[in-house]
Amino acid sequence: MHTLDAIMSRRSIKQYDPAFIMPEADIDQLFHCMLQAPTSFNLQHWRFVQVEDLQLRAEMRKAAGNQAQVTDASLLLVLCADTQAWQRTPEYCWRHAPTDTRDLMLAMIHCFYSEQHQLQRDEAIRSVGIVAQTAMLAAKAMGYDSCPMIGFDTPRIAELIQLPDDHVIGMMLTIGKANKPAWPKPGQHSLESVRVQDRFNHSFGKPIDGR
Repeated sequence: MHTLDAIMSRRSIKQYDPAFIMPEADIDQLFHCMLQAPTSFNLQHWRFVQVEDLQLRAEMRKAAGNQAQVTDASLLLVLCADTQAWQRTPEYCWRHAPTDTRDLMLAMIHCFYSEQHQLQRDEAIRSVGIVAQTAMLAAKAMGYDSCPMIGFDTPRIAELIQLPDDHVIGMMLTIGKANKPAWPKPGQHSLESVRVQDRFNHSFGKPIDGR
């Protein structure tokens, strides 16, 4: 599937065929596509928790308001990120760069992130968002459907997957074969209502119908 077709046809699918099993080769291909997602300073903050244990999935479904896709989708991922990747693995992420480039980047990483706790978390979450979209478009191009999820009890999910204290959960992501199509799109903003040229003006963001 052409990339533009994947973008235009991707929808968030809630109902999956629970009997369908993704081939391991397809799962591996999907993960390798995800590894190509860009990250700040190439730190690759993301960590992908692939949940296969059926009992664990059942517990996670309870923590997600009993949403069926948690147990019925072929693949359930908890997309997490290491907020401390900036000081844990930067040398590894730049190990193939020329020495002068590596040294420069390591110094820049330290200056950018050191003592910036909110920035550390923000960049981790941004990385999750980018890799999630990469995964969804790759899945669509491969003939699969997906659904990004934030409707769950985050502390409970963190407990279930034994999330380290210095990691954050960005979202869960389900991937598989739909057995029911998505709802028709309920309403899209017009391009004119969301595109800003140069700077915001005082009228931007007011209700479209004038209320």
